[in-house]
Amino acid sequence: MSALVEMKHLKKYFNTPRGLLHAVDDVNLSIEGGTTLGVVGESGCGKSTLGRVALRLLTATEGQVLFDGQDVMQMKRREFAQFQRSAQIIFQDPYTSLNPRMTVSEIIAEPLIANRIYPNSRERERAIFRMMDTVGLAARLVNTYPHELDGGRRQRIGIARALVLNPRFVVCDEPVSALDVSIQAQILNLLMDLQREQGLTYMFITHDLSVVKHISDEIAVMYLGCCVERGPAAEIFRNPLHPYTQALLHAIPVPNLSRRGVRRQVIQGEVSSPIEPKPGCRFAARCPHATPACTGEDIPLRDCGGGHFAACRLTGAQDRAQDAKI
Repeated sequence: MSALVEMKHLKKYFNTPRGLLHAVDDVNLSIEGGTTLGVVGESGCGKSTLGRVALRLLTATEGQVLFDGQDVMQMKRREFAQFQRSAQIIFQDPYTSLNPRMTVSEIIAEPLIANRIYPNSRERERAIFRMMDTVGLAARLVNTYPHELDGGRRQRIGIARALVLNPRFVVCDEPVSALDVSIQAQILNLLMDLQREQGLTYMFITHDLSVVKHISDEIAVMYLGCCVERGPAAEIFRNPLHPYTQALLHAIPVPNLSRRGVRRQVIQGEVSSPIEPKPGCRFAARCPHATPACTGEDIPLRDCGGGHFAACRLTGAQDRAQDAKI
């Protein structure tokens, strides 16, 4: 299967009084059609910015985003309008992302009206009810307002709004982090069912590794704007190579009383500034295995076999990874 979305040397810098903030710095990723790429990392690592740049909601400083082989950054107005129909986003907070003055039907209808689809109001109404049924919203809620509904139903409205144009690519920006655990499972299962039924391609952004393991085919781990490791989801969990990935996996709660005495790997030190970062591994200041070779020049992703890549120069990474298995 060929890649539907490709990001090549993608960069996004923001001007600040202290200099350039490197939110996304030379990221190279691809997503095959019908699959899910999970993007994980701490808050502030640039994962949400990456998703917005991929959709051209933010203009890239440098690099390319290819959608079906076309450079999104170079698209003319008509081409970009077509791309916008094919690429949508589901936001993190299902309350602040919805207009409180609009009913459920008005929110779902907004993309249809903006793109002049179903100009006939009766056809548009049928499309709205079909989409509500698809995402599990009862028809009786059609004239309710977001504040009258719980978080799970509000997020279903957000999903319906994103999918009503029948997109091919959807950026899911932490769509379950603001929900209760039981509701999280329902929304994740809904997204996976919709992917199977409609052949959707997801970029699933989250800080929760338990969630990303459940839904992703591949995983990209980000730290301070850089992708430090990527590969098949099962391989990342079985054999994490980068010390940062190992530390993230150690932080996953394990509901097993027999493992109460297991010592966890805790990340020490302070996060480096993303403003005008020095060359080298950006995790080096917090890495217990860092050597002088980790600083001085940037470390590219290295092919470790089997589609597994890691940006780490440390020797013995494979051996240390065995101790980090979850």
